[in-house]
Amino acid sequence: MLLPIFSALWFCAPAQITITAATFPIAFDTLRIAVDDEPLSTIIANTGPGGPQTWDFSSLSMLNSNTIVYLPASTGTNVSSFPGADLVVITGGGETYFDKTATRMDVLGFAGQFAGGFGANVIGRYVPPQVDRRAPMNFFDINQSQTALAFAFGTNQIPDTIFGGFPAPDSIRIRINSSRLDVVDAFGTCILPMGSSYEVLREKRTDISNTGIDVFIRSPFPLGWVDLTSLFPGGGPFGGLIGLDTTVGYYFFSNTEKEPIAVANYDATGNQLLSVQFKNNATTSVTGGPAAPGKANVQASPNPAIDWVHFNCSNLPGSDYTLKIFDIVGNVIWKESRYLSGNHSLKVSLEDFKKGAYLYSLEDKAGNIVTTKRLVVIKP
Repeated sequence: MLLPIFSALWFCAPAQITITAATFPIAFDTLRIAVDDEPLSTIIANTGPGGPQTWDFSSLSMLNSNTIVYLPASTGTNVSSFPGADLVVITGGGETYFDKTATRMDVLGFAGQFAGGFGANVIGRYVPPQVDRRAPMNFFDINQSQTALAFAFGTNQIPDTIFGGFPAPDSIRIRINSSRLDVVDAFGTCILPMGSSYEVLREKRTDISNTGIDVFIRSPFPLGWVDLTSLFPGGGPFGGLIGLDTTVGYYFFSNTEKEPIAVANYDATGNQLLSVQFKNNATTSVTGGPAAPGKANVQASPNPAIDWVHFNCSNLPGSDYTLKIFDIVGNVIWKESRYLSGNHSLKVSLEDFKKGAYLYSLEDKAGNIVTTKRLVVIKP
């Protein structure tokens, strides 16, 4: 069905830009990305195909930000596990390795804390590598790709309470099979906050992943690797990770910038906008930036943090509040209660925190959660 639609669009469309490999990151590039995880309903990225179009994202709020630094792969501590890697991105959670050629930028894999939780350290490789970018990219390009990711870790890395009293297996193996359809279906102008605008191509990415979990049982019966669902209906403590998952993202690429101009993430239906990442053109850091006017909010700054972190609260109705920090499995490892009103900043020492990912939340005296967000702690 796509072919006749795009054929008609191709012959009637004016000239479009071409995205070249010059936009691929290289060693020591720093990409700055702002994040709006509560975008207004007026933000519409899933318009119909074709062009030229105008996507007005000027009302996006910079609620958080990420800085992505690409380094030579040799600076990573796990580089030997990823032959052929050119680049690495190192964060508080681990290391992601890339292979860059004249036509593709591929993700080779990840080493560090498993993003699904439990605090386990893993090494996972994509087979074949997962395609992140292609060049040249033109309107009407259509690509399909598949990849598989598998990694195992010992259950001594996760709390025994996860198994709810059942004997813990010796090891756990995560299997993720993914397929992706990339369609460069539209072109036009993308307008960001602060008045900046870019000529862009829009690529719609539909990712379908199927996750399975195996457990390795050595005693009392040497069963080897066993599919978890055969032991626990619904996957037991890992049920939230198992099964099919679909994500839809609209990527807006410019031929002059290395950051994606915007990435709009939708739910599986492609109708509900969940969040938008966009090129951060602010002259100062937006980490811990202000919330929308009149809306209660709390932001961690800096994030990632090393020795200490400020929790910047804003627009709070006067009340008793409790700020909590959780580890990745939901255990409260720090909390403080006090009366807060309006804007206030709480400074917390991270001297006793291990490096890794945490969650923080602010709760009022009625038990209502103002917000729950992610905090990353890194150590030299």
